[in-house]
Amino acid sequence: MPKLRVAVDVGGTFTDVCVFDESTEHTTVAKVPSTPSDPMRAVLNGVAEAGVDLSDVSLFSHGTTVATNALITRRFPPAAMVTTRGFRDVIEIRDGTKDDLWDAYSDVARPYVRRRDRYEVTERIDYAGEIVTRLDEDEARRVARVLARKGVNTVAVCFINSYANPENELRMREILEEELPGVAVSTSSEVLPEIFEHHRFSTTVANALLAPLVSGYVDRLENELAAGGYRGDLLLLHSGGGSMTPRMVQRYPVRLAASGIAAGAIAVREIARRAGYHNAIGLDMGGTSTDISLVHGGEIRVTKDWHVQYGYPISFPSIEVRTIGAGGGSLAWIDEAGSLRNGPQSSGAEPGPACYSAGGTEPTNTDANLVLGRLGSRLVAGAMRLDREAAERAVKERVASPLGRELDQAAADVIQVANANMADAVRLISIRRGYDPRDFVLVVFGGAGGLHGASLAKELSIPVVLIPPHPGVTSAQGCLMVDVRHDLSVMFQSTAQEADRERLEREFAALESEATERLRHEGVSDDHIVLERTISMRYEGQWRSLAVIAHGGPGGLDAAVQRFHEEHEREYSFRRDEVPVEVYQLGLKAVGTTPKPRFPRHDPVPGARPEPAAERDVYFEEAGGRVRTPVHERDALEAGTELAGPAIIEQLDSTTVVPPGARAVVDEWLNIRIHVREEA
Repeated sequence: MPKLRVAVDVGGTFTDVCVFDESTEHTTVAKVPSTPSDPMRAVLNGVAEAGVDLSDVSLFSHGTTVATNALITRRFPPAAMVTTRGFRDVIEIRDGTKDDLWDAYSDVARPYVRRRDRYEVTERIDYAGEIVTRLDEDEARRVARVLARKGVNTVAVCFINSYANPENELRMREILEEELPGVAVSTSSEVLPEIFEHHRFSTTVANALLAPLVSGYVDRLENELAAGGYRGDLLLLHSGGGSMTPRMVQRYPVRLAASGIAAGAIAVREIARRAGYHNAIGLDMGGTSTDISLVHGGEIRVTKDWHVQYGYPISFPSIEVRTIGAGGGSLAWIDEAGSLRNGPQSSGAEPGPACYSAGGTEPTNTDANLVLGRLGSRLVAGAMRLDREAAERAVKERVASPLGRELDQAAADVIQVANANMADAVRLISIRRGYDPRDFVLVVFGGAGGLHGASLAKELSIPVVLIPPHPGVTSAQGCLMVDVRHDLSVMFQSTAQEADRERLEREFAALESEATERLRHEGVSDDHIVLERTISMRYEGQWRSLAVIAHGGPGGLDAAVQRFHEEHEREYSFRRDEVPVEVYQLGLKAVGTTPKPRFPRHDPVPGARPEPAAERDVYFEEAGGRVRTPVHERDALEAGTELAGPAIIEQLDSTTVVPPGARAVVDEWLNIRIHVREEA
């Protein structure tokens, strides 16, 4: 019987592989350079590097950046949009906001579909779903023939008010499929049946643009895996924190945007739960960026207000992750005012930091850590050598000399600015949401996370840092912990007091029926299906809504209203019990549970004090200079091991810094717990 579970997460610099052996409960990891021109090559290279025989694999889970990269680079196939006459410019007018309100010279990126590729047809449905004007089929066929002559192979059909009645949209799709055989058509009534036309149109356009690209990638990878002996379904992680089979990816490819980011947040929840923490802030610092997530009470924050490029929302539920340009490869630079900056520019996988000796000359966080002695001369178990002289030259020429600083001070300044950027991002996702960071554990991972975690915790007054056993591949490990998941919704507008309870129950029942059918289609048995209802509500007169969990039964709506008041007070610091509450939308989270790997627990060895593998001089601001610091191999650290800072802990996929005054303990799950504020 197949016994291996394989997860692959493609990052901007490295592709990470995590292999869990069900029979031995042993985890194997591998790390290979990403191949931006063809991400599939890195996936297959990583599987080969891990020594995996695909015929021994029972589950293959994959977090991919294909969708995200396509939206960033805008390398799309020939595409078009068809909309109601008079609504051609909805996706260009947007909602009138800007990412930087005070920068008059900063414009929002242009729409994904150019105006000349957006076509209008005569049709109209009113707000209640009544057909005011039926689709003009002659006009629709003329548009379809124009698209055929232009070689368009994917179309977004976005009619006004189609969320209330999809009849005209469905007929337009039929005409397009008749006139353009093989065309991919995304209708807004199927992709996102919600009221706000800009969000609905934007999400549908992104879905249409990604359909040929994502489907092609998934088909190729599925075929390669099958040729290697894998017989199961390829599971692809989506932004909502669940996974999809290739069949559902063909319908909703836009859900793969931010795919890999979600895996890290899922891993944070599971790692913190095993360690006994229900509140956790996750910080995934890789080569290009840092992703920050939050878990409160064992639940991951989810949002429907997110985007890959500002102004073009993707309104499917997504794990709330704040991403900033602060990774190991982020560039240190001096602005026109003479101030030191860090990121968001990055050296990327090619050419990489200066110390990689691959053509990079700009100083990065990796170069600064190498100069300070926090990194050794090799990475990935010696597979990559680091050039210290090149790092020193880059920091000296681009930072130290222009600012008149000593080399060590300049490198420390680079790290300090990077830490300040990350600390600000943590505050935005915690304090701004009404959460006190002091009530959380900081789960730090990614190839560069362990280098910065303790300093960040000290900056934010977080008492404990948790570093998992394989921090560099934790996101990949998160792919092993996801379930098959779908999110469905339907508009339902009424005050809570006047809501038709029987109609509300019928709408939920219809959503549950569709969700169950989807999961059965993906091979999920009924005893593994879990359905969770939510109701989006708002105070009368408000525009934005807040989703709360809802239960069935006679008192379900009343209990949901009470939860809405409580959540509104926590989120916005006030509640208005005397104001009528409006029901805005019904939602359903449909989960098909999958078996999870069981990680072994280790008995602590009392008084374990391993000898260091080496020593080197490391610069610490707390010590006022360089300190002779022991360097430990992480594989030699048993459960129960205690280390007093300063100390460096090295392993295949990451390096951890324990600063002076901090204390590190290896727990029963082989996590490193760094206590940075004993007085807390």
